[in-house]
Amino acid sequence: MRKASETMRELGYLNKYLKKYRIKILIGLFITIISRIFSLFAPRLIGNSLTAVEKYIIENKETFESLKELLLNNILIIIAATLLSGFFTFLMRQTIINVSRYIEFDLKNEIFNNYQKFSLSFYKNNRTGDMMSRISEDVGKVRMYVGPAIMYSINTITLFICVITIMISIAPKLSFYTLIPLPLLSIIIYKLSKVINTRSTIVQEMLAKLSSYTQESFSGISVIKSYALENFMNKNFENLASETKSINMNLVKVQAWFFPLMILLIGLSNLTVIFVGGKQYINDEIEIGVLAEFIVYINMLTWPVAVVGWVTSVVQQAEASQKRINRYLNEKIEIKNGKGIEKLISGEIIFENVSLFYPETKIKALDKISFKIKAGEKLGIIGKVGSGKSTLLNLINRLYDVSEGRVIIDGNNVKDFKLNRLRSLIGNIPQNSFLFSESIEDNISFGKLDATIKEIKEACKVAEIHESIIGFKNGYETLLGERGLTLSGGQIQRVSIARAIIKNSKILLFDDCLSSVDTDTEEKILKNLKTTCQDKTTIMVSNRISSIKDADKIIVLENGKIIEEGDHKTLIKNKNYYSELFKRQQHEKEL
Repeated sequence: MRKASETMRELGYLNKYLKKYRIKILIGLFITIISRIFSLFAPRLIGNSLTAVEKYIIENKETFESLKELLLNNILIIIAATLLSGFFTFLMRQTIINVSRYIEFDLKNEIFNNYQKFSLSFYKNNRTGDMMSRISEDVGKVRMYVGPAIMYSINTITLFICVITIMISIAPKLSFYTLIPLPLLSIIIYKLSKVINTRSTIVQEMLAKLSSYTQESFSGISVIKSYALENFMNKNFENLASETKSINMNLVKVQAWFFPLMILLIGLSNLTVIFVGGKQYINDEIEIGVLAEFIVYINMLTWPVAVVGWVTSVVQQAEASQKRINRYLNEKIEIKNGKGIEKLISGEIIFENVSLFYPETKIKALDKISFKIKAGEKLGIIGKVGSGKSTLLNLINRLYDVSEGRVIIDGNNVKDFKLNRLRSLIGNIPQNSFLFSESIEDNISFGKLDATIKEIKEACKVAEIHESIIGFKNGYETLLGERGLTLSGGQIQRVSIARAIIKNSKILLFDDCLSSVDTDTEEKILKNLKTTCQDKTTIMVSNRISSIKDADKIIVLENGKIIEEGDHKTLIKNKNYYSELFKRQQHEKEL
């Protein structure tokens, strides 16, 4: 009982969907009952027919013509009832199975929406393959519960109630002996279900691991080929696949016991009917038609009884999958919407004693950072790798939330903005630019979904990528490979810049987005941006001083702290880290 309650607690999450589609499910239930009622005409009419034939042959109570008419009528009724039962069975499947597809659709959307609400720390702690497995494999298992499992359960319960009621009303003693195997069946199902539940959970976890390994292998195929790791990766995959197969076999070995046991128990019931019913017939306690009717009833129960095992297996697998899904659905959303700030912004940004501890490592990434950028100004940020440059940008659009202090835009704490509203005000070019497997035009229009081709081309000209694009065979309609692999690193960065430019946001965040661009192209882009971004608040993170030297203010970060601050001329005069870095980069450029 404890295990059953745990199972239903996990699957209880789906009750809101069952409630949503309750009308369709109730209609399906009503249709199921009608279908089963029509299917019960045949056994009774077969029994009546055999009894009539017996009376005609032995007792000679019926004339041949009356017997012929009775048999013909019974045959026609059986055919009509069977056709109607089949028709309503079709309607039953159309109703209940369709509901399972609706629930599958809703559940996948809910999971996907939740995925989009999670912070970056969630994605650092969870593997992509595992997340994909839960929204595909696990949801598929759950759908089997809310569809076929529920349908066959309703079907089986209805048939059991109707058949057993009729059997007891006709021959109570024979019914008692016939149904003796059923308690034994329940005990076997209970025992096997516990084992199936445990092994189903392990199977789903292994499938997630296999999916993660496969996804990472495809994503990192260039590294695998570069280091000639194909044989090594294949061997690892074979080992993982072999382990998955072994665990699956452990599950199916247990599941394989169901159907043979069901058939065995049904066979025992048939033997009981023939033995006990035969003795009763010899003793004139029942008619021959009752014996035949019982045999038909028992065989009608063969599939539903076998389905009990299958349904139990499906429910156990669904419980294991739903438990994995619930783990994500119940995951705490760390970054939540604020109350909402709807007024237009000018772009002033203030950091007040901002500190950040990474949630996953507890490492202090930023330590009491304070600065102010007026609307329309440009801020340059430079520093060593791991100094906190990218992290600082991520606080502005709330990919992380500050641990201490405040980030303020136009006098409002960023936490007070609704997330969609805040991020719509910001054009962001991340350090590792990501392009989707769509056309170049589509990738750029993600910045502005209703952008015209003219606007797209203008943005590309600013990013100095227009000439490269029109040089492709299909121009702006060129389809990109996964993660934009069709393009070079510099081209990917420039397409990402165009995507941010076309958004026409008041705030632009450039996170070392010119690192893969040659110095000549960099100078052209910076010159274009100076005109395009003159009324926009711009923050430029870079490892090259050439990218930020024209900024109104520059801050130098080290270990999450500001160690220098000022414009280019001031920092050069200070003869500290910035000045030394500038000299070194100038020397490298000359060389």
